[in-house]
Amino acid sequence: MKALALVTLLALMLGGGEAIAKPCVDPKGKTIKCPAETTQPAGNRCINSKTRKFVKCGSPNSEPVPQN
Repeated sequence: MKALALVTLLALMLGGGEAIAKPCVDPKGKTIKCPAETTQPAGNRCINSKTRKFVKCGSPNSEPVPQN
């Protein structure tokens, strides 16, 4: 039983990651290259005060990112 668990773990570590990861798909269902995440200019960045994730400035609960 331990051998089966070890083989399964090794298979997931070596090549199972791509099968588990969801590829980007267009509206027709075809697999496409995932678009790069866009970043905002450094001078115009805001975060949500509750979730602490980047959001569009002016949206509810947004606050500017402190400039160091």
